[in-house]
Amino acid sequence: MATKQIRTPADLAIHGAPPAFEAPLHVGRPNLCNRDAFLARVGSILDNQWLTNNGPVVQEFEERIARYLGVKHCVAMCNGTIALEIAIRALGLQGEVIVPSWTFVATAHALYWQGITPVFADIDPATHNLDPAAVRRMITPRTTGIIGVHVWGRAAPIDALQAIADEHGLKLMFDAAHAFGSSYRGQSIGRFGACEVFSFHATKAFNTMEGGAVTTNDDTLADALRLMRNFGFKGYDNVVHPGTNGKMIEVCAAMGLANLDGFDAIVKANTRNHAAYKAALAGIPGVRLLDYDPAERNSHHYIVAEIGPDCPASRDAIVAALHAENVLARKYFWPGCHGMQPYRDLFPHAGLVLPQTERVASEVVVLPNGFAANETVISTIASTIKTLAEYLTK
Repeated sequence: MATKQIRTPADLAIHGAPPAFEAPLHVGRPNLCNRDAFLARVGSILDNQWLTNNGPVVQEFEERIARYLGVKHCVAMCNGTIALEIAIRALGLQGEVIVPSWTFVATAHALYWQGITPVFADIDPATHNLDPAAVRRMITPRTTGIIGVHVWGRAAPIDALQAIADEHGLKLMFDAAHAFGSSYRGQSIGRFGACEVFSFHATKAFNTMEGGAVTTNDDTLADALRLMRNFGFKGYDNVVHPGTNGKMIEVCAAMGLANLDGFDAIVKANTRNHAAYKAALAGIPGVRLLDYDPAERNSHHYIVAEIGPDCPASRDAIVAALHAENVLARKYFWPGCHGMQPYRDLFPHAGLVLPQTERVASEVVVLPNGFAANETVISTIASTIKTLAEYLTK
């Protein structure tokens, strides 16, 4: 990938100045570990002519994921959003459910889509995860559940949230979209709460192209999830439960199996890149890279920088400079769910109880990672940020 000398912001403003990278560098560029293994499985799927409807590859995928996570049940789904919706319905949530606003909007949409009110609680700025004290403040007589989110794959305060749920008779589930391969106190994410929901979207550290899953140790809940993802069918011509079409197809499961075999290589590359980013960004005033707990497992998939008030360049100016160089950095999860529709109109004053969410949302930028990132890419990105900061101090 060709690079050019880093230029000042004044140079970037020159009409027609070429970017540092010829091809765009995306956040969440898909990783594919073993193309040949994937294509061989696709060939077998075509030969078998069993493309969907709980085929043998999906069944193998579910068994492998359950074994990998050390959980009794993995119920594969067509995507993470449908998995959230089905899990919410299977748990019987209604009324109000407490969630962070600092999450991808699907977490809130999965509730609102089903006539449930998402109630936004603030986060701990040190972890970016739900603040248990804030959760307590948002409980009302209409609250039926809590959805914790393992943001950046760093475990939510599981024990504290479970204690609150038990005290108030609430259901607790987790959005683990970022957390495949992560751990909490040495145990794999996927076995906590009533259930946990994964996304295997192409942008995730572990992907099935498109897909998701619900994992649980609850046999009854797992049975309901399997019925609900297939229109409520139990055998031929026997519908015993309300349901929808949430099935994962065979080709997506094949991608998952190929990537599962290579997941350690993804984590190794991400971890190496995170260390390189940390070294390259060190010394730039006001720029802090979020760390991962060395005592816990994490895919290190998200390179999350906070641009604080001591940085001469604002977060938005840094994003603009990187975009000018064809580095498509992202302002996750700007501006927070409470700043998006329909929630912005429904809860116009939500920001008053979400001060930490609003501060973090104004400072975070996520940088490219994965197999597409290398020493040259990371050096160029850091140099762009450093050059901009130095330029603005003059």
